[in-house]
Amino acid sequence: MIVCEGEKTEPNYFEGFRVSKVVEIDVQGLGENPSKLVQSAKELKKQDDYDQVWCVFDRDSWTVEDFNNAIKNATAQGFKVAYSNEAFELWYVLHFEFIDTGIPRKDYLRKLTSLLGRTYQKNSEAIYDELFEKQSIAIRNAENLLKQYDPHNPVRDNPSTTVHLLVLELNRFIQ
Repeated sequence: MIVCEGEKTEPNYFEGFRVSKVVEIDVQGLGENPSKLVQSAKELKKQDDYDQVWCVFDRDSWTVEDFNNAIKNATAQGFKVAYSNEAFELWYVLHFEFIDTGIPRKDYLRKLTSLLGRTYQKNSEAIYDELFEKQSIAIRNAENLLKQYDPHNPVRDNPSTTVHLLVLELNRFIQ
């Protein structure tokens, strides 16, 4: 199960994965703050037996406490976290280039429009397919970005993302 803070952007991306028919992936866009998202994931897990639960959320403008508590509580529940600081769109940008300087959320939209060569649509249903061939670049860039932070502190590490960990896990089930 993948529960996402965003109602469309993240679910549309993860639903684009063409996983084997023997694997069922339940992607839900809940539109909740990170702490509430983890609580909702806990409730949803009680209703069904999932092998893995992933919580996907951004740093956005959530409080430091909310962001940190969400990571801590998810980990305590045995859930995995795919966070982005500051926005999920960082993951998309990393398909094209390595960036290690934080930029405001609104600037990601402008940057993606430039990189894609067309207006970036936040809730695109085709973005996974558009970026697929560059996925290995994004994974490498995300890994290198995380290596720059020592000690690692997700709330302060801007930009940073662990979305690649979920992508790597999903890729294990690609048809």
